[in-house]
Amino acid sequence: MKILLVEDDDLIGSGVEISLSQADYDVEWVRDGHDAAMALATTRYALIVLDLGLPGKSGTDLLRSMREAGDDTPVLVLTARGTVADRVRGLDAGADDYLAKPFELSEMLARCRALVRRSQGRSGETIVWRDIAVDLTTHTVTRNDSRVALTAKEWSILIQLITHQGAPQSRTRLEDLLYGWSDGVESNAIEVHVSNLRKKLGADLIRTIRGIGYIVEKP
Repeated sequence: MKILLVEDDDLIGSGVEISLSQADYDVEWVRDGHDAAMALATTRYALIVLDLGLPGKSGTDLLRSMREAGDDTPVLVLTARGTVADRVRGLDAGADDYLAKPFELSEMLARCRALVRRSQGRSGETIVWRDIAVDLTTHTVTRNDSRVALTAKEWSILIQLITHQGAPQSRTRLEDLLYGWSDGVESNAIEVHVSNLRKKLGADLIRTIRGIGYIVEKP
């Protein structure tokens, strides 16, 4: 699951990036509003963690631009501006949640999980599909109660497909989840990861829709 982190403070950004990465999120970290706008123009993210006090284009301006363009990606605002008025301005600009600095990384992670769940229309932390159980808190997958080891990219593809059951996901959408706006993409990368998922979790889990992409049907 791909997250865009927009934070110009190296110490805070490093701590957030490490915490999110250890939670098995794929983090892309940029340090100013202009780079964030470029990343958003070319890549889709499951969540944006955004500082408001950025050099160049401010986080507030970036957020307003996103919402005016119809981008409804969930946004968690991190900022030193902790007054009620500042929180209201951030939420009015389009933030989904607000966390004032300094903050506990464990709380930040919990808020990230909650925002992603909400955006996907889920209330619980575990998704069950036939004999497969996906625990979104511990980032573990079991099949017939036996744990299955997945790579980070396999996990990202599985989460995208299994949280959008019945809705085809294009190859381009999956590539956007796995690779940053500055990364190159191997031509058969998605096919390789999907093939590995089928080997590990069963050939009937993911169906190919020719000319469109892939789908996990509702059980």
